[in-house]
Amino acid sequence: MHIADETSALHDGISVVVPVYNSEDSLTPLVDRLHDALPRLVAEWEIILVNDGSRDRSWEVVRELAASRQRVRGMNMLRNFGQHNALLAGIRVARYRITVTMDDDLQHPPEEIPKLLERLAAGADVVYGTPSELQHGFWRNFFSQFMKRAMAHAMRIDHAVDLSAFRALHTELRAAFTSYESPHVLLDVLLSWGTSRFAAVAVEHKPRIYGRSNYTPLKLFNHAMLMLTGFSTAPLRLASGIGFLFTLFGISVLLYVLGVYLVIGRPVPGFAFLASTIAIFSGAQLFALGIIGEYLARIFNRSMQRPVYVVKEIVGS
Repeated sequence: MHIADETSALHDGISVVVPVYNSEDSLTPLVDRLHDALPRLVAEWEIILVNDGSRDRSWEVVRELAASRQRVRGMNMLRNFGQHNALLAGIRVARYRITVTMDDDLQHPPEEIPKLLERLAAGADVVYGTPSELQHGFWRNFFSQFMKRAMAHAMRIDHAVDLSAFRALHTELRAAFTSYESPHVLLDVLLSWGTSRFAAVAVEHKPRIYGRSNYTPLKLFNHAMLMLTGFSTAPLRLASGIGFLFTLFGISVLLYVLGVYLVIGRPVPGFAFLASTIAIFSGAQLFALGIIGEYLARIFNRSMQRPVYVVKEIVGS
């Protein structure tokens, strides 16, 4: 299907895309609350549950919901590909002009969707539902903010603190990344390829009732590194800047040594001074090589042409 055909095929309504991972307990109440909230907003809507390789009974629950609830569709991935990959899969099959993405743990209340739609109708292309108060610990919140800052830099936007997994967007934006095939997916960066009109509204953020978060501080840090090295050249520029600064430092040390020799008539003593200088230069070189290695790893992974996702089974009308 061509991009123009894909866009024209969209109908007025809302597609809610939910990535599912080990959430068998929360899926039924989530779908029930969406069934109650969505008919009050639009006449046409659908719920797309994308099972991303869950290890519990999540897919069995999705199958049961698709069979017993109207307008519920389920997609089962062959294995776990990642939250953003699952979101991309769901967005690519969405039927309606507005897509809402949300987590599967009921921390994003379906009753808050009208706030996103209201801001979307005011002229934005992507609206984030930002929690007024984060429900995580200090380190989780710290790395979450670090990740958002990194993503905002990759997206070339300023409001980094406004990013959230609770989004409302115009489905036609998928035309900007219809040919994207890299296994490393960051949905927000892909959306920035199609628009620069991002907005955010404050929404209620419920404490987690079911299960536990799959994002540890280490995973958030790795996520931020993927953003910076997979979708930005900033680390390479940082390495170049550090190399330039240490070059100036080396020249300064050389001039100092020559000055002392010419004025005093003897070389600068001190093995510790020489050793520390060598260590500083070696550290700067290893840092630059590490950044280059990160980029080479991204290029290598993309050259293997690994799939973005593989759908094993689809259920629902």
